Amino acid sequence: MNQLRPKLGLSLMPTDDFHQASAQLFEEKLVQAIEWSFDFPWNGVTVEPWCQEIVDRFSISNALTGHGVNLSPLSARFSKRQESWLDHAREEFKARKYVHASEHFGFSEAGPIAYGAPITVPMNSESLRTGKEMLKRYANATQCPVGLENLAFAFGIEDVKRQGDFLDQLISEVDGFLLLDLHNIYCQLENFGVPELELLNSYPLSKVYEIHISGGSWTPSVSGKRIAVRRDTHDDSVPQEVFNLATLALKLCPNIEYVILERLGNTMMDPESQQEFRDDFETMQQILEFYYA
Repeated sequence: MNQLRPKLGLSLMPTDDFHQASAQLFEEKLVQAIEWSFDFPWNGVTVEPWCQEIVDRFSISNALTGHGVNLSPLSARFSKRQESWLDHAREEFKARKYVHASEHFGFSEAGPIAYGAPITVPMNSESLRTGKEMLKRYANATQCPVGLENLAFAFGIEDVKRQGDFLDQLISEVDGFLLLDLHNIYCQLENFGVPELELLNSYPLSKVYEIHISGGSWTPSVSGKRIAVRRDTHDDSVPQEVFNLATLALKLCPNIEYVILERLGNTMMDPESQQEFRDDFETMQQILEFYYA
């Protein structure tokens, strides 16, 4: 078991509803770390002073982790947009102190399409080569440890089974880490019927420094083979199954440093959903207190 208890934190959203939902947690000094998607401002997102203050405060206290959204690390070609993104990252990581930086596995840029949800790649030697090159660029720009987050999307069961090993090969190029998103794991379990221990053990668990917990949604299936597909949409409370996975991950992953609760902005517009968010944080806090008692 880890001798050091992981820090429990939030993925910071620059929206009013997130501010309202999280204010009590910050006031009571329960939030021990912040994950900040540092490329938000580059995409036209307005970051209010309250949000900037939180980012700066956690940077000073050495409890800020960075999470990129739009690098598209496994795109087949290195674009001018990606080059500009890395230039922005270089300046951001000079201005603030980040413990480490992560990005999503997969790609979101191809040809004229530059933004969108990440999509998995063919797990072949060419994808491995281009992914390793991009991770080296990312590490060079940030000058800190970099890692990748596992993905819920897959074209078939073989993608599910191979993703962990492929991620391991990618991050090994830069002595990087795995950000283990447990709701993405839950999506794979539900959509493909893989046993949870088999799936978790297919990932390089000793390289997991951070885990994500979040909620999501069900979408009716059009294939006729399933009633619904589980999606990682971050727009609802955390299912009990994900908390169960978190408890299991604490046992299997010896080097977890951060546990981050995620919820998208503008998905907590009423007091009830804001309280659900705080309840999810408290549940994860109780799990950590019990496990590290």
